[in-house]
Amino acid sequence: MFKPVFLNNKLAVLAVFSLLFIVSCTPSKDVVYFQDANQFETLVDENNFSTKFKVDDLVSIHISTLDPEASAPFNLLRGTEEGGLRAEQVNYLVDKNGEIDFPVIGKIKIEGLSPSETRDLLREKLKDYLKDPIINIRIRNFTVTVLGAVNRPGTYPVNGEQITIMEALGMAGDINIKGRRDNVMVIRDFDGTKVYNRINLNQKDALKSPVFYLTQNDVVYVEPNKSGKTQSSLDQRATIAISIVSTLITSAVILLTRN
Repeated sequence: MFKPVFLNNKLAVLAVFSLLFIVSCTPSKDVVYFQDANQFETLVDENNFSTKFKVDDLVSIHISTLDPEASAPFNLLRGTEEGGLRAEQVNYLVDKNGEIDFPVIGKIKIEGLSPSETRDLLREKLKDYLKDPIINIRIRNFTVTVLGAVNRPGTYPVNGEQITIMEALGMAGDINIKGRRDNVMVIRDFDGTKVYNRINLNQKDALKSPVFYLTQNDVVYVEPNKSGKTQSSLDQRATIAISIVSTLITSAVILLTRN
């Protein structure tokens, strides 16, 4: 009589684990990127994306010429070279009017301009002061945030002038098996207004999406798929159910052993 009871309870435990396994399975078609891309197929990037400066951006601008003394007044530095202390470049903050306060020249509106366009603007304004200036521009607080069903959610710094959504997901350890690749949300800020865009990474046309290239402070959210949502709701109940079954088995074994 001991064996049938034990086997029945053992089968119950196996049934619970089997149910959890079936629920957690995700079809392979849901986790493959760019499924409709053919062998040796080429796709011309027609996005022509370029990063544009926004309010609250911290911008590094360095002006150099063959005559360092001539360009020195146009560079904001903190500290001095005296006493072994190295001067530190000061960043410009794009204010609420979209402007920076540049030495000698004064207020310059750069909101909505790309780094290349800003170089051209500064070169035009500096032509009366400097000959053939070299202008280096960089966004110092360019970050993107990746949240949801990824392996390493967080906020990541961007070293260059642009980043794709695939590169951002790569920094976050990729979308995990429970994440939806066909409905990734990108939250973008335009002058204080949040704009929500969705992109399907299962399809090759994702490369043409206006949010394939990310801008500073974009938030990428990966929604859990049906399997992930179901497992999340079942996790707690499954834990309780397994605990109850385990208790019943233990109690049955103790009682039968005593008999």
